[in-house]
Amino acid sequence: MRLLIILSFGLLTGCTSKPESKISNPVFIDYAVRASFPHDREAFIQGLVIHNGELYESTGQENSWIGLVDIKTGKVDKKITLDKKYFGEGITILNNKIYQLTWQNKTGFVYDLNSFELIKKFAYSTEGWGLTHNGESLIMSDGTSKLYFLDTMNLQVIKKLEVTYEGKSVNALNELEFVDGYIYANVWQTQWIAKIDSQSGIVKGFLDLTPLIRQAQLLNPKADVLNGIAWHETTQLMLVTGKNWPNIYALKLQEPL
Repeated sequence: MRLLIILSFGLLTGCTSKPESKISNPVFIDYAVRASFPHDREAFIQGLVIHNGELYESTGQENSWIGLVDIKTGKVDKKITLDKKYFGEGITILNNKIYQLTWQNKTGFVYDLNSFELIKKFAYSTEGWGLTHNGESLIMSDGTSKLYFLDTMNLQVIKKLEVTYEGKSVNALNELEFVDGYIYANVWQTQWIAKIDSQSGIVKGFLDLTPLIRQAQLLNPKADVLNGIAWHETTQLMLVTGKNWPNIYALKLQEPL
């Protein structure tokens, strides 16, 4: 299902609230919610990607899967289901391949984008959390303050990047999305998405999604943490959601002051 962003969808909200955090003097990036779409409340989301106008999602827990999401209904066409021994994590798409991480198995998978057939497995030495790419290398998080750049040929680490804000490490980096030289990362168990310079690792600002988290929890008491970031290049909108959230939100971002 081709992704259709409907800008007249209603919810227009600025981000002004300031959650409790160990990070001092955070710079916040303003945004407006331009649309909301239904999301599968049973989906324990780990990755969200837009590729060629189609929306892909990956989930964790038992029966972890990768599927294509119908943005109008939230229904998922599941294409890949992992063996129960694997806890699925982030995904990204590059060079007609889907790359997928698992949490503590230290095993990743590469699939053919068109057939969804497994091409190969690969190993890494850390936990697997979020995954994105910059057009050349895969970029992986492991729940710490480090990001790992992987060669797409041999899937070995070629670069490590420490993520900091005002000289202090920013930990618990989770789901990732690369946009115009920056890496956006969910900061696990917070209301924030960090905007990270992909060269220096310095955080330029944070999105505070507290209002969306509160709304998700009102609509579904089982709604869990913020997770899931996808960039829609045509509309310049960012899609965000969370684990067991009932909605996906489309955000129009402003630059931090």
